[in-house]
Amino acid sequence: MLQGSISRISGPVVYAHQMRGSKLYDVVKVGDEELNGEIIRLDADEAVIQVYEDTSGLKVGEPVVSTESPLSVELGPGIISSIYDGIQRPLPLLMEKSGDFISRGIKLPGVDRKRQWVFTATASKGDPVVSGDVVGTVDEYHITHKIMVPPHISGTIDEIESGTYAVEDTVCVLDNGTNITLIQKWPVRIGRPYAQKLDPTLPLLTGQRVFDSIFPVTKGGTAMIPGGFGTGKTVSEQTLAKWADAQIVVYIGCGERGNEMTDVLTEFPALVDPRTKQPLIQRTIMIANTSNMPVAAREASIYTGITMAEYYRDMGYDVALMADSTSRWGEALREVSGRLEEMPGEEGYPAYLATRLAAFYERAGRVVCSGSDGRTGSITVVGAVSPPGGDFSEPITQNTLRIAGAFWALDTSLAYRRHFPAVNWITSYSLYIDSVQDWFEESIAHDWRELRDQTMFLLQKEVELQEIVQLVGPDALPEGEKAILEVTRMIREDFLQQSAFDEIDSYCPLEKQYWMLKAILTFNDATIEALSKGVALQQMLDLPVKTDIARMKEQKDVGTIERLIEKIYGSFQSLEAAK
Repeated sequence: MLQGSISRISGPVVYAHQMRGSKLYDVVKVGDEELNGEIIRLDADEAVIQVYEDTSGLKVGEPVVSTESPLSVELGPGIISSIYDGIQRPLPLLMEKSGDFISRGIKLPGVDRKRQWVFTATASKGDPVVSGDVVGTVDEYHITHKIMVPPHISGTIDEIESGTYAVEDTVCVLDNGTNITLIQKWPVRIGRPYAQKLDPTLPLLTGQRVFDSIFPVTKGGTAMIPGGFGTGKTVSEQTLAKWADAQIVVYIGCGERGNEMTDVLTEFPALVDPRTKQPLIQRTIMIANTSNMPVAAREASIYTGITMAEYYRDMGYDVALMADSTSRWGEALREVSGRLEEMPGEEGYPAYLATRLAAFYERAGRVVCSGSDGRTGSITVVGAVSPPGGDFSEPITQNTLRIAGAFWALDTSLAYRRHFPAVNWITSYSLYIDSVQDWFEESIAHDWRELRDQTMFLLQKEVELQEIVQLVGPDALPEGEKAILEVTRMIREDFLQQSAFDEIDSYCPLEKQYWMLKAILTFNDATIEALSKGVALQQMLDLPVKTDIARMKEQKDVGTIERLIEKIYGSFQSLEAAK
């Protein structure tokens, strides 16, 4: 056991000498209170340590003891519905031990050691197994928790038996003497292995029209939500966590305000998953490292969350990871880098900011999992970015922009107009349109891409026309261009705008999204045709069917919207006949 002593303290960074023989990223116990820390630099016999707890009161000369193992998380039954701090200490247990404010030096296991689980063996004695093979299952709420052979281990099963076990009990023994328990440990900074990464061709459905129909993201894809204060980043992330088409959700509150995490904690147990009809918390893992918690643990929380996501991905599940927000994570990197006296890059961020961001987002993906059964799983990463003053040119936004496949830019002016989600349809984009086109055309409608492209054309045309209107006024526009402005208003207000708190409108099925868009564009096509036949625009705008289009959001029955299209055609035919 390596032991040194503190030689210098600089905020969350501690220097210790007599640490020769230590390894980079080893976890250490710092000081008499044994605070958790991690070695982030080695120089001769001196180790530089980032401490995950408050360092006030530490003194030079106090001991530093290396555990000689990297920062790891415990993976096993019991982590679903849990809420952890940045280094996987259960916050409810921390509160029991220390009250409302976390005391220093508390050590708690990430997974309950005493709880008993019913293990059902799915493999038999004599079966050959390799890394990732499933030997049995445990029911964790409505999720079938698969007990897998840990990475880099293989052999033939010598003993296995169904029964009731604690997580540290041996449930399977291989012929080489390896004991398999219900729990695994894995270092957070290393991605878990998989057999093959697949192309992103399946969309992650969220029930949000602007995301699903206009700027889709795929299962295994990456997306970013940048926006200034008050634009709705956190509500967007929480909405995605509630409704995303994923079996498991990992929600990381990284440096966010405590009241926002409190909202999540109180809301999720009360919400019912529309697919399973079970409480939403029963498929969610939460990591809360709020703004008043130690800054170094904020940096670790991102890795803790993605490692848990990889564990459930390896079982063959689709996992959605929400990181709110990566800007706070970058600020933690900047603070620690400053304490290390490293050469600052742009705006004081470390030069390796882009590398760290890329390494994190690269752990997303849809993969063929390790094991002999060829199951597939995915991790979709959605990261919120909080640029100061809404400035998208700052380093975190720009570096994430180079990595993420979908860019959902939140606009302050839209938020002020109470248009939510406040996604700017001009600056946002998705690189996955071509990838998911075949799926949409086979599963929803053959003209999905055509409708989507026509919608974007009209919205871009609106921007050009608004510039003219500001110069010469709306009366100077010809009837055809006035019609475009009216149709784009319908797209914005009746399609893109969506309430996260409305019982019906909070989740919009993909089929309903298609028919809503089809109805608005049918109105557009009918308007153009009627204008060519000399019908006055005002007559069309006075049609009662416009009110029906505005109320499509309130409809549960998709058939009502389908029938609305026939009603639109009938209304315009009546106008043309009366002319």
